[in-house]
Amino acid sequence: MFCNQCEQTAKGTGCEQIGVCGKREDVAALQDLLTHATQGLAIVAVEARKQGIVDNTVDRFICEATFACLTNVDFDPARFDNWIRKTVQLRNELRVKVEAAGGAVDNNAAAVSFVPAPDLAGLEGQGAELDYINSLDDDEDLRSLKQIALYGLRGLAAYTDHAAILGQTDDEVFSAINELLAVLTRKDLGVDDLVAGALKIGEVNIRAMELLDAGNTTTYGHPVPTPVPLGAKAGKAILVSGHDLKDLAILLEQTQGKGINIYTHGEMLPCHGYPELKKYEHFHGHYGTAWQNQQKEFDAFPGAILFTTNCIQKPRDSYKDNVFTTGLVGWPGITHIGDDKDFKPVIDRALAMPGFTADEDKGEVLTGFGRNTVLGVADKVIEGVKAGAIKHFFLVGGCDGAKPGRNYYTDFVEQAPADTVILTLACGKFRFFDKKIGDIGGIPRLLDVGQCNDAYSAIKIASALAEAFDCGVNDLPLSMILSWYEQKACVILLSLFALGIQDIRLGPSLPAFITPNVLNVLVDNFAIKPIAETAQEDLQTILA
Repeated sequence: MFCNQCEQTAKGTGCEQIGVCGKREDVAALQDLLTHATQGLAIVAVEARKQGIVDNTVDRFICEATFACLTNVDFDPARFDNWIRKTVQLRNELRVKVEAAGGAVDNNAAAVSFVPAPDLAGLEGQGAELDYINSLDDDEDLRSLKQIALYGLRGLAAYTDHAAILGQTDDEVFSAINELLAVLTRKDLGVDDLVAGALKIGEVNIRAMELLDAGNTTTYGHPVPTPVPLGAKAGKAILVSGHDLKDLAILLEQTQGKGINIYTHGEMLPCHGYPELKKYEHFHGHYGTAWQNQQKEFDAFPGAILFTTNCIQKPRDSYKDNVFTTGLVGWPGITHIGDDKDFKPVIDRALAMPGFTADEDKGEVLTGFGRNTVLGVADKVIEGVKAGAIKHFFLVGGCDGAKPGRNYYTDFVEQAPADTVILTLACGKFRFFDKKIGDIGGIPRLLDVGQCNDAYSAIKIASALAEAFDCGVNDLPLSMILSWYEQKACVILLSLFALGIQDIRLGPSLPAFITPNVLNVLVDNFAIKPIAETAQEDLQTILA
């Protein structure tokens, strides 16, 4: 296997035996094969649209299949077996319709004529033989750009799927995903073509995040500032990790009156700010801190654990019987809750577990500073800037991870001057989310905008401030300090590039799949730069 798609990748170059995430060689091969097969389906879907044939089932499936190959979603070979075979089935069925309508499907791409092996072992062999990453292009710079596009597409597919689950779709987004997946099979594209394609992915992702924002806020209301307990309450317990608000809402409804308290973990913390979720009295608080502590936290949790949308490394044997998954998430031997969303197995397990035997007070943190809340006090923010009380804004956000160097983000927040405001989103905030850094004129200095899924809120806040000060976003006293782990972070970065935002600092290390020449292109066009060795160095440079 070879995988270098995440920031944790072995030796900073690539995992070759087993993924640092726990992904085995067989799963890596199947993910590559599914990506290959999905590109074949995308090529047919593009031609279908030219003939006026739009199949929403195919569009949704392409998003799911692309999303499933994201760094830390699914590790179950049997599920990939099903996806690969369904991909080819949909491709063949759609192709018949296209040809009946007079269309012609390009047969030059191997993905269009791919025939899956009859058994799982055969599929694994096909995936290994494919050598997918190296097959993208012989030229390492073009291959690098295609990897950027591919990983961006996986993030885009994830956000599009999140939005579609909440009933928010846009045919133009589906069409663009299909076209861009298809384009990556071509070998006649140059650097400029592929850079333009990557920016297109970022542009389309802004629309996808807008759809997701609409899905979340129209269904559950706009987040409001909410204190969230970090301790525990005596009683039975279920811990929910991941991103999916709808699964959480269904679970809260099904556990009402059963004597079970629901806790969030990781990126689910912002859920406490949504009016239609926070109304449940048994929605108690947040449990756990940073990524590197997760396995220990799950070992210690005395209830059932539900993963939605994204996950972590493979669960330890010590607690895997307490783990359940939904949606695309899966591991071999772990109970998966189907599309019927009947959480009875999770509830029964929680009732059978001891739960917390006593109340634990570990303080609280604030969440719920989405765009509506922040823009609602924009006049105070603007007054603060004009009066000199607020000198600078920092967006310190992105993905968390275990690799050394991530203490930089904690140091940055702690060392930022008292006349600065810090916006944060995504799971990276768990490096500093419980820090007490005060307020400026009643406005908290640390504002939790939400999940990585809520990046649209941050973009709207920055745009509104730029409009208020009659300047461009790049002219604001605003600096972006981002951490990345996997593809959702990559596509958000592409979205920022598409918006023309410059001088972004990225860390803890730069992506292994970006070659020196491609990095030079990004530096020349967007002035992106790696974070310094210490937070103090960057603070001094930015505020000079």
